[in-house]
Amino acid sequence: MIEKVTWKEKTGNQRDWHWRGWKIRYSYHRVNPENKANDIPIILLHGFGASIGHWRHNVPVLKENHTVYALDLLGFGASRKAYTNYDVTVWSELVYDFWRTFINVPVIIIGNSIGSLIALYGTAQHPEMVHRLVMLSLPDLSARQKMLPKFVLPVVKTIESIVASPLLIRLIFLVARQPKVIRKWLGVAYGDKTAVDDELVDIIATPPQDKGAARTLIALTKSVNQSDFSLSAKDLLRQVNIPMLLLWGKGDRFIPPTIAPQLASVNPLITLNLLDGLGHCLHDEKPDLFHRILFDWLKTIHKK
Repeated sequence: MIEKVTWKEKTGNQRDWHWRGWKIRYSYHRVNPENKANDIPIILLHGFGASIGHWRHNVPVLKENHTVYALDLLGFGASRKAYTNYDVTVWSELVYDFWRTFINVPVIIIGNSIGSLIALYGTAQHPEMVHRLVMLSLPDLSARQKMLPKFVLPVVKTIESIVASPLLIRLIFLVARQPKVIRKWLGVAYGDKTAVDDELVDIIATPPQDKGAARTLIALTKSVNQSDFSLSAKDLLRQVNIPMLLLWGKGDRFIPPTIAPQLASVNPLITLNLLDGLGHCLHDEKPDLFHRILFDWLKTIHKK
């Protein structure tokens, strides 16, 4: 009988690193020794509510040609469920400090959802860190502010403050962290429902059971509610001077793919690929397709 390889084994060696007094979980997998001479390290950044495990299908393939690192961002996965102010700048500082501590040579950063915005911000702030940038479903936090009339924003803020009350969040959290509820949400995130397997549900459902997880969600909600949403993905994209790959599932129900061409138009170094039938997490939903597109792009830009 063949034993099933767990996601922890697939994603490499699991380690803890302390950053600003908080435990950060990361994994790494050294490149295949035969390809060590041409190794450009990769850093993988997950989306909201996900973790290292969300790269379970990707690390085993990427490690053939690259040393691969994956991070559990502060507040997620096995990293500390800290009660602090969360925003893209804090997470980007975490990534930069990790890079400076463990790698310190230009890398390829691949991010999904909020992870792609963190990667983009980090690239704009620290261009020496990044060799190539890959973004899957890039959110634009300034889009909401631009879409809503100014007189409506105070009303929206008031509603959010009511919804974000700690007691209500705790009640919602008790329900939302149940595996059967998470499975339903994943069914919305994924275009191909067969990709939502028991392992994926376990990857997403386990961290919310940790001590302090509810308080972390309260802190996250509070941080979002207090944000001025001035961080513009378009402005950040204009600042980047390296090749970028922007991937988007046409069936993404979380971040509308209609904004993808608008984002791609601001910088000629962006290669946009819209994918039929795929949802918000295309790297896990159709990993073979993702790898093929990624490797073809890396080969193409290498020749230029």
